[in-house]
Amino acid sequence: MSMDVICLGELLIDFVSTAKNVSLIHSPGFVKAPGGAPANVAVGVVKLGGSAGFIGKVGQDPFGHYLKQVLDQLNVDTSYLAFDEFARTTLSFVAQNPEGDRDCMFYRNPGADMQLTPADITEDYIRSGTIFHYGSISFGSPSSREATIRALEIARASGLYISYDPNLRMDLWKDHEVAKRDINAGFQYADLVKISEEEYEFITGCRSVEECGSYILGQGAKLVIVTMGKDGCYFTNGNASGYADGFPANVVETTGAGDAFVAAMLSQIGKLIRSGESKKIESESELRGMLRFANAAGSIATTGFGAIPSLPTLKEVEELLGL
Repeated sequence: MSMDVICLGELLIDFVSTAKNVSLIHSPGFVKAPGGAPANVAVGVVKLGGSAGFIGKVGQDPFGHYLKQVLDQLNVDTSYLAFDEFARTTLSFVAQNPEGDRDCMFYRNPGADMQLTPADITEDYIRSGTIFHYGSISFGSPSSREATIRALEIARASGLYISYDPNLRMDLWKDHEVAKRDINAGFQYADLVKISEEEYEFITGCRSVEECGSYILGQGAKLVIVTMGKDGCYFTNGNASGYADGFPANVVETTGAGDAFVAAMLSQIGKLIRSGESKKIESESELRGMLRFANAAGSIATTGFGAIPSLPTLKEVEELLGL
């Protein structure tokens, strides 16, 4: 069975604050929501009409079984979602503080996602994909880093289009210099890199989106996108560069907005690859159309609680775009 997108990484529970504009300290309560950036992307692709599989590990506990049920119900293939007998499913508590920034804390010492091993990687399964997507959180332990690199080597050797979202979470790294080194090491495998304006300066050392784009292209990427929240995004592929406007939204909370953006980009890129039109990915006009679609998806994702529950359907994106 072939897949449009194979995602590898963390699958966890987000406990999202029920109040807006408060820190975790002052949050009166939390709503349980399934999440984890690569898993969010897999669900986002499916909700936009594509097919996706997920590679990862959760705990042999109620939360782990709940997460598998969620992905199964949403038609994400979980054939290679493993259960760890000893480590528990990772938990994240999330709020949006009065300044509009995410206030986030993880229970992950260790989390089951950190226990992924190269033995959990199946070559034929990765080869069944058109696109392979990953993040940097799986570089955070020796075991999961080895597994991720193994999967990336298979994906690259098999000619898959490779997508990378660093998704910086500083509190998951004990040593910030190691974080910078390992996250940067992920660039060398990627065709597409999506990075946010909040994280690029720490990761790349660059002081502008233009400098950041040039730096990451220099690491081997073919397309770099810097997301800028409500202001849309900056893009460059070496031949064309510029900005794409965002969409206004009644923001509830922003968890998963970047993942919705990535899922929308990959759903569009996958269509071009499968139709034999991959050269169009380099076209500025085609790229701007894909970015408009992705910005719309990201905007919709901010209007509900939790990442996976808020990921938009194809119909919702098309309605916002007036299609």
